[in-house]
Amino acid sequence: MDHNSLLYSLRSRWRTGDASPRRRESGFTLVEVLVSIVVLSFGILGLVGVQAFALQSTREARLQAQAANLAREMTELMRGNNQIAIKSDASLNPYLINLQSPLSPATANYCLGVASSSACADGTAVARAELTDWLTRLDAALPGARVVICFDKAPYDSNGMPRWDCTPGAAGVDEVAVVKIGWTRKSTLRASATSDGVETATASGSYPYVVFPVTSGNPVEAPSL
Repeated sequence: MDHNSLLYSLRSRWRTGDASPRRRESGFTLVEVLVSIVVLSFGILGLVGVQAFALQSTREARLQAQAANLAREMTELMRGNNQIAIKSDASLNPYLINLQSPLSPATANYCLGVASSSACADGTAVARAELTDWLTRLDAALPGARVVICFDKAPYDSNGMPRWDCTPGAAGVDEVAVVKIGWTRKSTLRASATSDGVETATASGSYPYVVFPVTSGNPVEAPSL
């Protein structure tokens, strides 16, 4: 091999050896970019999940506040019409109900409405009119609403969880009316929810999310002359 051939061979080997590290360096850079994209994608998915959970929590808090306000309103209505509200017989006390969406009273009455042509005849009519209006607003505010108003001496079970069932006390003893409200909501307890994570107020094992006790008080007696 002459001098020129040897020099050409050395140059070729040097060029080949020099190009290989560059190709390897380019390959490593591409892998790093791909890994960065994957990590960034997981980060974005995490942020989306946190945002979705925050929106769901905000919605549930709003529904909880609306239910509490409506339950408190009903307790005030019952206190204001205590001559009817203290009666334990549901046929004489329109406030005592066990309804699920769509909510409608057994006997609707609109005598308290602005467009009503006649006044409420008595306390029972007032109770029916108040209940009619209240149920309409409750049904509009809460999805899949369920409401129970009853005399219940044990509104909570042995585990401290609220329950839909009612256990009335003895006549004249432990007669405390309770307003119980539930609605359809997303649940984190998959075992107690359907496959899409929705827990309805009518499902087996469901419980009311708002429980308000109300003591109706003693009936107002007519003043003696």
